[in-house]
Amino acid sequence: MTFSEKLMDLRRKSGLSQEQLADRLGVTRQSVSKWESGTAMPELVKLISLSDIFGVSVDYLVKDYLEEPESAGGGDDLSAQQAVRLEKKVDELTNYVKGRVYRFDSKTRIFGLPLVSIRFGFVRNGKLSMDNVARGIIAIGNAAIGVVAIGIVGVGLFTFGVVGLGLLSLGIVAAGLGAFGVMALGYLALGVSAVGVYAGGVAAIAAKIAAAVSAVAPTAIGEHASGSHVLLWGDGLTAPEVRAFLLEHHPDLWQPLLDLFSSLGAHIK
Repeated sequence: MTFSEKLMDLRRKSGLSQEQLADRLGVTRQSVSKWESGTAMPELVKLISLSDIFGVSVDYLVKDYLEEPESAGGGDDLSAQQAVRLEKKVDELTNYVKGRVYRFDSKTRIFGLPLVSIRFGFVRNGKLSMDNVARGIIAIGNAAIGVVAIGIVGVGLFTFGVVGLGLLSLGIVAAGLGAFGVMALGYLALGVSAVGVYAGGVAAIAAKIAAAVSAVAPTAIGEHASGSHVLLWGDGLTAPEVRAFLLEHHPDLWQPLLDLFSSLGAHIK
């Protein structure tokens, strides 16, 4: 039998309603209903409480192949072998409840942080605890925080992920001093949709300069552009033409930005 079947059988044999069992456990009746329908699994402490209430072992509750109830036993009667088994089961259940996540932290540490930290895998019920977040100089995981962060969600100086937040950020959604992604937000933002002080892409909004198919900024370069100073794509633009336009309105523009936006303006389409 499965856990849900065993729970329902034990509750009925004990003459308890779902509401009565919920009251003894300090949970809602809906929680007990979900356990018995197999759509949810109780937390470790609740499994131990169920073991005590029904006088069966935690092993019996969670192992489908155990059909005969095993006594939960008393503290003085618990053998060393049973204690080892129980400790192992607690570890297994903890991993199950928290989610199956691969964890690794290198022994080498810098400023108290692991050089490499990895947290990767399945998280139960979509709930992500800080214990499942990779935190290190180099962090890799579902969620990662580090100097270099690689993950579905990354936070750090240099981030690479679906969602990235950092000094230099690369992702589908990216935010940072330099942001590069499908959606980018930053001091320098490059993406399909980009918003920043300086922005480039398909659609860009900037506080100073924007170069995009559709550009909105005080200085705007694009096929469709709006701003105080506008350079339209027309029949095409060359890098020297864009450079001359930028220098006219921003004579002190930092050389790398001048080179970048000269190139962007010449390759909008």
